[in-house]
Amino acid sequence: MQIYLGSDHAGYGMKEVVQTHLKDAGHEVLDLGVFDEVNKADYPDIAREVGEKVLENADSLGVLVCGTGMGMALAANKLKGIRAVTAHDSNTARMAREHNNANVITFGQRVIGNDVAKEIVDTFLGAEFEGGRHGRRVDKITAIENA
Repeated sequence: MQIYLGSDHAGYGMKEVVQTHLKDAGHEVLDLGVFDEVNKADYPDIAREVGEKVLENADSLGVLVCGTGMGMALAANKLKGIRAVTAHDSNTARMAREHNNANVITFGQRVIGNDVAKEIVDTFLGAEFEGGRHGRRVDKITAIENA
């Protein structure tokens, strides 16, 4: 599975920790930036780039990091077909995949620690969409998106 990773300057340090963690676990990771914390970056630009890559590659997932995770989720969710969820712990990450079929997870360097971030990505990548009644609900979200 391809994992697309991105951050703004406020999430750069945590993105680097997560990237190392994912690569050490054997995942294929493509870092779409930013590449330092000095040059300011606008999170909507990174969220869009990661979201577009996830949409281009059906079996891929995205991971976005900013200060809180919320701006990245807002921006990514503007792309038709992206279901981005901000997670603060492994439970919200698991539920995002199992119940919401999220294809992008976001979190914030100013909100959680590096160990929690690693738990979130591990849980998110390890969970699977349950379908059933949740599929019906995700279909309703898609219908709203297509209206």
